[in-house]
Amino acid sequence: MISNILISDPTLRDGSHAVSHQLNAHQIASYTAAADAAGIPIVEVGHGNGLGASSLQIGESLLDDTTILKIARENLIHSKLGIHVMPGIATINKDLKKALSMGVDVFRVACHCTEADITQRHISFIRNKGKEVYGVLMMNHMAPKDVLVEEAYKMQSYGADGVLLYDSAGASIPSDVKEKIELLVKSLEIQVGYHAHNNLGLAIANSITAVQAGATILDGTVRGFGAGAGNAQLEVLVPVLEKMGYSTGVDFYKLLDLSDFAERELMKVVPSIKPDSVCSALAGIFSGFSKHVQRISKEYGVDSRDVWFELGRRKIVAGQEDIIIEVAVKLAAEGGKGQ
Repeated sequence: MISNILISDPTLRDGSHAVSHQLNAHQIASYTAAADAAGIPIVEVGHGNGLGASSLQIGESLLDDTTILKIARENLIHSKLGIHVMPGIATINKDLKKALSMGVDVFRVACHCTEADITQRHISFIRNKGKEVYGVLMMNHMAPKDVLVEEAYKMQSYGADGVLLYDSAGASIPSDVKEKIELLVKSLEIQVGYHAHNNLGLAIANSITAVQAGATILDGTVRGFGAGAGNAQLEVLVPVLEKMGYSTGVDFYKLLDLSDFAERELMKVVPSIKPDSVCSALAGIFSGFSKHVQRISKEYGVDSRDVWFELGRRKIVAGQEDIIIEVAVKLAAEGGKGQ
């Protein structure tokens, strides 16, 4: 049994979705300093959709990437500084070179689960710079296990240190996780990890299932701070892992203090499983769409549940937020009900 589990904390990245990417300098500085003191191995920061993602369509950040990275770098002494990168949004010449110059330690290069080809240049570039780089297959519920293995193998061939499956819609159940992680671990020569969302209340269960299936990397955010119903709750995940005999290196008491700080200083509302979250999972749609779906549904006078399921029928993924308006207009014209 693998005894050490590498914990990565995207509270200041995935959590950014929950506050429309409006985290301020004080919040980022205070959180990163406290996370460092708690011994969290990797702290991920930035816009919810990653480096270079601040835009009118996806959502504008309060602070630009350079400012966010500078603040985080100054406060992370022992913890590694991580970022999320999506080819097509983040460029090599503008974004990756800037991140490297600012001392980013860990790069996650992410794509839709069937499009690993687009990560080749980004992963290879970072690998050649001698930095830690992981491939990420998002929305993994949209592909069968054999396809995921093929895509993960590509990332391995590009030089990735590991591959993580992201349950971006919170749509997976433990049996799905077990089947996919076991095959990835068996097929690859690099580390395998898992990033859970809690739309169906299964984030901790799915994370533990992933570890039992051979994953050595897990993501979690304090208080579950993240898109929709949030992520695997870090201050629950760590002690459960420790109770099962795994080591994380995280100071439990300081993690609890960090959790209290985050609820008090970062979030307007603690993530919970709401009807929209469940519909998002059942429709298989990225949790980060939640605020957009709620706002646009209200604006056009349609039922947000119908919007979720129509988006699901169209298999919409992150970056296609503009389709939400198209769907709402269609539903309004049809009398507000999905067809």
